Amino acid sequence: MNKDTICAIATAMSSSGIGIIRISGSEAIAIADKIYHSPNKDKKLESCKSHTIHYGYIYDGDQKIDEVMVLLMKAPHSYTAEDSVEIDCHGGVFVMQKILETVVKAGARLAEPGEFTKRAFLNGRIDLSQAESVMDIIDSQNQFALKSSMDQLSGRLSESIRLYRENILHEMAFIESALDDPEHFSLDDYPDELSKKIQDVIRGLQELLATADNGRILKEGIQTVILGKPNVGKSSLLNALLGYERAIVTDIAGTTRDVLQEQIHLNGLTLNLMDTAGIRKTDDIVEKIGVDKAMKEADDADLIIYVIDSSGEMDQEDHDLLSYLKDKKAIVILNKTDLEQKIQIKDVEEITNLPVIAISAKENTGIDLLEKQVHHLFIAGEITYNDQIYVTNVRHKSLIVEAISSLNLVLRSIEDQMPEDFYSVDLMNAYKQLGLIIGESVEDDLVEEIFSKFCMGK
Repeated sequence: MNKDTICAIATAMSSSGIGIIRISGSEAIAIADKIYHSPNKDKKLESCKSHTIHYGYIYDGDQKIDEVMVLLMKAPHSYTAEDSVEIDCHGGVFVMQKILETVVKAGARLAEPGEFTKRAFLNGRIDLSQAESVMDIIDSQNQFALKSSMDQLSGRLSESIRLYRENILHEMAFIESALDDPEHFSLDDYPDELSKKIQDVIRGLQELLATADNGRILKEGIQTVILGKPNVGKSSLLNALLGYERAIVTDIAGTTRDVLQEQIHLNGLTLNLMDTAGIRKTDDIVEKIGVDKAMKEADDADLIIYVIDSSGEMDQEDHDLLSYLKDKKAIVILNKTDLEQKIQIKDVEEITNLPVIAISAKENTGIDLLEKQVHHLFIAGEITYNDQIYVTNVRHKSLIVEAISSLNLVLRSIEDQMPEDFYSVDLMNAYKQLGLIIGESVEDDLVEEIFSKFCMGK
């Protein structure tokens, strides 16, 4: 591991009240001492206790740069488990850059993206899944994504994975011991016993895997498609949910021809909203492309909001689309309740088991009912965010799938009455796949790939 002392600006590169320059490595305190002066110039950070804050100034030679507070953290009790110094300065872009240049001149080098967190991982302070959760915390879009990421940072997923690995390792050790010393370790009836234990591990991993789609929704947001025939008020609904006019609204059918995408935060959830072209048969090539794109987005959506003009009559196209929504998570909206209604809620409920809500996007009435229904579907309903561990990382999901596959091969070997040493090969692969989640036996190139996605200063 590279033992250079590294530095970076840890706050956003924009004017703000406070900026932070972070230094980490064996020479961090000595470097800080070269540029830090206490008011009486009589204090050395090297002689100060860890986790103390010191007022003073940063100097570049004889030039005073800024008035600062310096936070001192000695190894191993720091973010990186190395000696670390954080300089809290005024948050101007120029002054932060100037202090950073001074730190580099004093002997540090600029950190690579994610290098502080990579050092925390390589120094054993956190494992790989915890390291990945740091970026998830930074990228959190809602309270549920934040809580899930914090759970992972605290090690809840790691604890679960380690327990399964310990169980697998115990069985590998027993098999090796029995093969080397059959007089003291009997394999009689062991295959049946192993089968039960492996099935327990598979069940536990499958429970984790079952959270992956919900975890993605909590982390990335609900992919929400607004679907309906032309001129039913889809764009008006988008504008009402956003609180401003994002989409063009006219009385001309077919105004929306492409997919408009926006994001809103709704009662702790994130909705990735997509306003689509009106669904109808058309000879217009451009409009047809829009209709095809709308249906493609609907096929992949987590939630479909199907809008009907309640001042008109339902036709076969409505019935076909409601039939299409039958097996999907969807909400039916009866829009334009500010006009004389020809379609009532009960009329739609008679032909579908989907929730139906009457609104007026124009007058902004009934929107609160829609928001409550979305919250019910994804929080009070199928996704209940409690103390369950959620798998939110695609890499973790694929590794769990691989581990389950290997464990199923062990069960197949048992069923086929294969020799016990056959079990060890697949048990070892499952053990290795789960280890890659928490960073045990992880390849250097994977570490580089993961941390290269981090922001500077982390």
